[in-house]
Amino acid sequence: MERVRKALTGRLAVAVLVVVVGGVGFGLYWFQPWKLWQDETVQEALPGVVENSAPPAAAPSGEPSEPSSPAAGPQTLASGELISHEHATSGTVKLVRQADGTHVVRLENLSTSNGPDLRVWLTDAPVKQGKAGWHVFDDGKYVSLGRLKGNKGSQNYALPSDVDPSSYGSVSIWCDRFDVSFGAAELARV
Repeated sequence: MERVRKALTGRLAVAVLVVVVGGVGFGLYWFQPWKLWQDETVQEALPGVVENSAPPAAAPSGEPSEPSSPAAGPQTLASGELISHEHATSGTVKLVRQADGTHVVRLENLSTSNGPDLRVWLTDAPVKQGKAGWHVFDDGKYVSLGRLKGNKGSQNYALPSDVDPSSYGSVSIWCDRFDVSFGAAELARV
């Protein structure tokens, strides 16, 4: 009888150990707590801004020279300041139309916590202060512009060509894993 009890106790201990190790492993994967101490800084220039260092070509002698018109550059259509939701978040968001007609969402001087599965969402939801704003961005219409490139710095996110930017009025740094906004900005038309 004692031998059976020791065998069952040993198997139970191994089973409990396997469950605990599996639970800890899953928890570490799911929450990724180390990201709270890791910052990733991304500094991107606004696309479409090209510095021309070559002087303009002179007209051949005898021909009148036409005044050169500046090329249409990027134009800010809307902007807003990020507010904090689940995590302290700050920076500026701009909706920019490029010279070629494409649009980008630009995050400037972004500072937020790093986290698992962070995305940049263009949404039609109103931005609300405090906990009331943590979960509203997936209630309506939204477009995921991709994974957050870095939790610090300035970066660009291209809008798909079939997205009408005038249908959206806010941007959220969205944690897809936990369905919560880290921070968001209301876009005011310029």
